[in-house]
Amino acid sequence: MRAVRALSAAVLLLGLAATPAAADSSPSAGPSGDGDAPTTAGTSFRTATEIEQGRRATANAAAGDYLYWSFPADAGQRPTVRATVRLPETHAAQTWQVDVYDGLRRRQACQWGAQTRTAAADASSVELACVLRTVRAWSEPWANDPLPGTYYVRLTALDLPTSDLGARVGAEIEVGSKDMGGAAAVDGSLSEPLVPGVAMASGADEDGEDRGAVLSAIEPEDGWSSGWWSDRWVWTGIGGVLAALAGVGGYALTRGSGRPSRVPPGA
Repeated sequence: MRAVRALSAAVLLLGLAATPAAADSSPSAGPSGDGDAPTTAGTSFRTATEIEQGRRATANAAAGDYLYWSFPADAGQRPTVRATVRLPETHAAQTWQVDVYDGLRRRQACQWGAQTRTAAADASSVELACVLRTVRAWSEPWANDPLPGTYYVRLTALDLPTSDLGARVGAEIEVGSKDMGGAAAVDGSLSEPLVPGVAMASGADEDGEDRGAVLSAIEPEDGWSSGWWSDRWVWTGIGGVLAALAGVGGYALTRGSGRPSRVPPGA
C-alpha cells in the first residue's frame, strides 16, 4: 500500500505541473491598448512596419498601394492575421487580398479564413482573415513549413478599376496567436530564429547619414523559445505513472492471499 500511496502522490504532483502547461494552449493575450500602435505601413518588405502580436495597427493609404507590416512568431504558435479596409463613400466593386510571407519571402498558405474578398460598390468596408499553419521548431530544408522568425503581411487591392486608383482608404490590421502546446512539438529545434527580420532605422548615424535598413529587434513578448521543452514531457510522465499504478493494481488483484494453511510447505 505504501507504493500505491507514493505513486498516487506522484500523479497529483504531475497533475499540478500540467495545469500551467494546459493553460498555455489558450489564445495569447497581447498588450492592451492601442495608444502607441503604429499608424503607418511600409510599401515594401524592406520598409515593412513592425507590429507586436495583440496590438492593432492602422494606416491611411491610397487604393492601389501595397501595404506591408511585419511581426514575430515563435514555435508552437498558430498566428491569425485580421485586416479591415475602410473604403471611400463612392467606389466601384473592389477585390482586396492579404498575403503572409515568412522571413525568406516565401508565401505561406492559409489554413482557413477569407484571404480574398470582393467589396460591393455600396460596401463601406471589407474584412479579411488568414489563419496560418502552426509554426514548427524544426523542418526539412526542402519543406515550406513556417519556422520561428519574422513574418510579413501584405495588403493590397487586385485588378482595381481605373476610376478608384488613388482613392483614400484606411487599413487596420491585427495579429494574434494561439499556443498549440505539446501537440505541435517536434524532435528538433532551431538554435536561432529563421530570419530576424529587417526594419528601417530612424535617425542618422555619427556621420549624419541615414542608417537605413537594419536587423529588426522585435521578438515575442517572452523571447524566443529554446524548442526542447513542451507539455508533452508532462503528459508522458503522467502516462508512465498511470502505467505503473496499473501494474501494481493488477499484481495486487492477481497474486491472491498466499499459500492456503492446509497445504504443507513442501507440497
